[in-house]
Amino acid sequence: MKSKKSSALDLVKLCCRVLDERKAGDLKVLDVAAQSSITDFLVLATATSEAHLRSLRVELEKVLDAAKTHIVGMENIQESGWLVVDAFDVMIHLFLPAMRDRYGLERLWSDATEVSVVKLLAMPKRRRSPARRPAAPTKKRPRKGK
Repeated sequence: MKSKKSSALDLVKLCCRVLDERKAGDLKVLDVAAQSSITDFLVLATATSEAHLRSLRVELEKVLDAAKTHIVGMENIQESGWLVVDAFDVMIHLFLPAMRDRYGLERLWSDATEVSVVKLLAMPKRRRSPARRPAAPTKKRPRKGK
């Protein structure tokens, strides 16, 4: 049986993958379990426009639904520049650049541990396929006229 922390980290990986695939910017993950009684991880990402913000939210909803993850709540006031998806152990904050700068959640949670997004996104190494036999050498035919 997986621990609660391991399950939450799997959910973080899933969210990061979908956000990365959908071109969310400045993706950060903060482990706030030691500082918060509400959630274990914060996932922060920046969108390029209101439409991109909504698109990221929709994709997250699809992925969370497919993973059978209960969404506790969602704050999505139109044209606010900040959307929040609360999946209990993982809280995802999607911002427009100006709102992310204004609210500075990274500064607010500066005592949290930052989790490497690069490591989270790293795909497991593929197994090497069996070595193929090299193609048989072809003989060069002499050119006509020489």
